[in-house]
Amino acid sequence: MKYSDRIKGALLGISPNVWHFKAMVEPESQNEPYIVWAEDGSGDTVFANGHKRAGVVTGTVDLFTRNRDGEPLAKAVPEALNGVCAWRLSSVQYEEDTGLLHYEWRWEVEDGEIQSENGG
Repeated sequence: MKYSDRIKGALLGISPNVWHFKAMVEPESQNEPYIVWAEDGSGDTVFANGHKRAGVVTGTVDLFTRNRDGEPLAKAVPEALNGVCAWRLSSVQYEEDTGLLHYEWRWEVEDGEIQSENGG
């Protein structure tokens, strides 16, 4: 299974409001909380015999909410990412222009497909 499918699946397991790169909601619509995830670079890469053998993709998961009193998804996102990718909470900030609280997690994962034990 590709890393993107694993990350997307983990996030959809905790909320139906998940988008890749750009949220398809207007902040004023009151359709939150919502999650946006995106790749934004690469990490360490292993080369051998002139070919890329292994690499890491990096990115972010952003949670937007109006709930300042313990948003349940703020706990659910890291739990969902456990076992899918390495992650860390990067920041929590108030977005003055939208009135939303914005959590950001940085993640990194091996670039490639993970084979299941039965070969699929």
